[in-house]
Amino acid sequence: MPTKVYEIKHVKLIDGTLFDVPPLKIYYMRQFMDRFSEMTGESEIPVLDHLIDCSLIAMKQYYPEIKTVEQLEDMMDIQNMYKLIEYCSGIKMATNEQTEEVEKEIEKNESSSNWENLDLAKLESEVFILGIWKDYEQLEKSLSLSELFITLEATRDFDYQNKKFTAAIQGVDIDENKQEEDPWEAMKARVAAKESGIGNGNPNDITAMQGIAAQQAGFGIGMGLDYEVVNA
Repeated sequence: MPTKVYEIKHVKLIDGTLFDVPPLKIYYMRQFMDRFSEMTGESEIPVLDHLIDCSLIAMKQYYPEIKTVEQLEDMMDIQNMYKLIEYCSGIKMATNEQTEEVEKEIEKNESSSNWENLDLAKLESEVFILGIWKDYEQLEKSLSLSELFITLEATRDFDYQNKKFTAAIQGVDIDENKQEEDPWEAMKARVAAKESGIGNGNPNDITAMQGIAAQQAGFGIGMGLDYEVVNA
């Protein structure tokens, strides 16, 4: 079975309407988590009001027709609102309607702290260099966190394969488990390459594969590379 980036779930409105709930795009997730993180024991705003505000933020992506608190209360019951919050953000909510139970779930939930510790700017900068998006706002409106992570993984793998190919051209297998290189021999190789004026002192440069460097690599200029004159 093909792998999935994420699973799309569904939430039902009071009138029976079903709508899809994939993970929130980063643009809305940022607003959602900023609002969610305000739910502390010191807050004077009731927990339920916070959750309604979070749900309205999610509706900007899933069901833009619902724009106000009144519309949300008329069209969605509290159980489905809890499902919405869980599906879009991964924050598990209590199934009990009592506010005290919800508060306990929020207190023990780690999603908020994980979000605060996430270096999102660094992760986004790695995929932004692909040149697909005109700015970071467009990137955040295009990708959810799960989409960002899988894109980042593919980008890093592509970069690694390029480095592996470049190293292979120079006779270096970066995947091979090699014993630790003798520091003295490595230094002599660097000095020899630097004195020869080729390779910029880099013994891994194919043009610098001479002497000890060639022996260690298994080939090199003057070490098995030869030519013959062929008459036309």
